[in-house]
Amino acid sequence: MARDLRICFVGDSFTAGTGDGTGAGWVGPVLAALRADGVAVTGYPLGVRRETSLDIARRWYPEVRARLRDGADHRLVLSFGANDVSAPTGRARVPQERTLDVLAAVLDEAHGAGWPAFVTGPPPVPDDDAQTGRALALSAAMAEVAAARRVPFADLAAPLAADPSWAEAVRAGDGIHPDARGYRLLAGLLLPALRTWLA
Repeated sequence: MARDLRICFVGDSFTAGTGDGTGAGWVGPVLAALRADGVAVTGYPLGVRRETSLDIARRWYPEVRARLRDGADHRLVLSFGANDVSAPTGRARVPQERTLDVLAAVLDEAHGAGWPAFVTGPPPVPDDDAQTGRALALSAAMAEVAAARRVPFADLAAPLAADPSWAEAVRAGDGIHPDARGYRLLAGLLLPALRTWLA
């Protein structure tokens, strides 16, 4: 029987591809690359703009459960934290420890459901050093939570903060989200780890 691979991509506006005029975001190029590899994959982008980890914690399970039916190879990609570390009033919308609690709870519930998970941290904001600093700190802490559960983690904050192409793509977008070039860059960063995870 052919492998029936189904992946739910749960996250925020970056998962939704906000700012990408092509509508593909980073999930689209990832799925296209996997299919080009010969992987029969069905992908479900479940990104919602402005959502924090607290919002995602309330909705993720029923949305994923409805899409991951028995008999398939079920996978879950979690990508959140960008809105947690944003600080429109001067402090982060969600304290770091609360984000980590949510991540731990979601990973534990996914494990209990039999859904292997993969986690990505938040990307940086090139012209906001404070938010980028919070994203870097949160990514490092999220990596520890994931590692404790033997879940693969992809850090986006550090490599993108050092990449001028990311800064250019975000400035060409809305200052937070990149244009299509930036999402292709995200996909390129994630693909090697995703391929290893799915092998």
